[in-house]
This record gives sequence, C-alpha cells and structure tokens, in this order.
Amino acid sequence: MPNSADPQPNERAQEPPADPIRPPNGLLRRLYHLPPEQREAAASWVTHGARTPRSVRRASSVVLVRDSGRGVETYLGYRPGQSPLGTVAFPGGSFVPGDEDDVEWFGPTPGEWAARLGILDHRVARSYVVCAIRELFEETGVLLAGTDGLSTVENSSTDEWMEVREAVAGQDKPFSQVLALRGLGLRTDLLRPLSHWISPDFAHRRFDTWYFAAAVPLHQEPTLLRGKGVWAEWKAAADVVAARATAALGDEVGQPDTRGRPLSEITTPAVEVILEKIATTRGTVAYLSHRRDLKSYHPGLVEMDGDFYLDVTASTASEGGRRTRGR
Repeated sequence: MPNSADPQPNERAQEPPADPIRPPNGLLRRLYHLPPEQREAAASWVTHGARTPRSVRRASSVVLVRDSGRGVETYLGYRPGQSPLGTVAFPGGSFVPGDEDDVEWFGPTPGEWAARLGILDHRVARSYVVCAIRELFEETGVLLAGTDGLSTVENSSTDEWMEVREAVAGQDKPFSQVLALRGLGLRTDLLRPLSHWISPDFAHRRFDTWYFAAAVPLHQEPTLLRGKGVWAEWKAAADVVAARATAALGDEVGQPDTRGRPLSEITTPAVEVILEKIATTRGTVAYLSHRRDLKSYHPGLVEMDGDFYLDVTASTASEGGRRTRGR
C-alpha cells in the first residue's frame, strides 16, 4: 500500500495556523482553512462526536502540465456544487460503471498499475486509470488514446468531438464505445501517478481520489465542455502559490463562491500540495519523469479558537529538481 501521511482526525492543535510545524525527515505540517460552506458540517461533526463517516466514491483527477516562461503551468478549472475535488481544481471526477468496460489498452497492464498504486484488486486499479482518462476527455477534450502504443488522437477540438464529449459526460454514450468505434486504445503509459487522497471524515460528499499527471499530446489543446464549463485556464503554479494568501485566483474565476477568497478557501489541500510541487520543478519532463514515493493522505479536522482547519503533513522535497531563480 502507499505510505500513509495521515494526521489524527479531530485533533486539537496548539500551534497557530500561520506558523507551520516542521517535523523531522523533511516533512511539513500545515493547517488549511476550511471553505465557509464546509464549516457547518465540521461543527456538527465535532459537536456530536465521532461517527461513522459517509462512504467514499472512487475518483480520479489529472494534472495537466506544460512549460512556459513563468515556470511549469497547469490547467485549473472551476467546479460548481462544492465538489470534493475543490471549487477550483484539476480536471477529474468520480467513477461510473462504464469505467469497468473492456477497452483496448496500451502501456502498463492493470496488474502493473495495481502494483504501482498499492491496490490488491487489479480491476479497481484499472478503473482508476480509465476514470482518469475519461474524465480528462469529458472536461477538457484532451484524449490520451491512439490506434497503437505510439500514436495519439490529433485535433480533438472539433465540433464532432465536442458532441462526443457531451454524450459521454451525459452518460448517453459509453466511453468504451467511443473508443471502439474509432479503433482507439487507452495510452495509459502517458499517465504518471502522483498521490492518493481521501476526503475528510466529516464531509457530506467524500471521494477516494488518485491524482495523476500528464502532458497534453501533440496537436491537442484543452477546451471547456460546451454548456457546462464556466472557467478554466493554464496557470503558472509558482504564481498561484505565491499569491495563495490573496484573492487573486478567486477573483479571476469570478464566481460567487470564489470572489474575495484565498486559495485554501476555493480548493483542497491536495491541489495546494500538488501546486507546490509543480512550482519548484525544473520543467515538465523533469516533473513527469520523477520517481516519487506514492503517499496516501487523509486530512484530519482541527478545531482551534472557534475555527476549523484541515491538518496535513507532506514532504517538502521538490519533484523533478529545484527550479532555478530567474528561469
């Protein structure tokens, strides 16, 4: 199984959130502010004591990365409805039954993916990979698929492909059928696993999410899903992290549940931790080729001075080498 970095749920921290705690071995413990919409659920959880958490749903999220003059950029989008992935987050979503359908497969076998992710059931590991590629296609049009293990789809931004995305997103057409009709197989070798996150116990909607990273294939470009997408942009991770205490990103998104809010109140600790790693990497190739120890995170709820925070301890090590100043 992946290494665990779980704090103890509902622990009462003594340290102020502005002063991170540095445990030994290159780890950093931090407290993240809860978004206002989650505070009622957190208060109820603390008031009524420990209970059985709501069940989790399998989910996958894909971190797209590319090089730019301001460092490595990643594709962030707005997600309405208090998504467990964050209001501003990477493309992704939850498992659907069609993710277990048979599809042509290129790259590591489901068994190899299971070993890499630390999952005993090969079918479960396979479903995380299929879910990741399907959700990425639905939300951005980026399709990690080809007719063989060396090719990828080109020009997936046409009106025809948009109609296909709408049909898959509405579950009117199985993703497996879309692939089979075009003689396509999934290029699972283009995905890199990053980390595993489980939603806090108090949350009303909970995901069990694997995060993956990928570069956009040649001649493809992410676009909003027609009729559903609200905002999405390539953002330099270093810029987002540098302005995390301000409302810069939330104001740019411009939605009622993002305006005037700092980063921690419009996203999740998972997104912030991943953004920090991207912000320090030398480049896209270095980030994607980095051999990382896959860790599992389960943020704990901390009550302090009448407010609530999510407690996460993560490594401070860079992934893909340190980005040099002035690059």
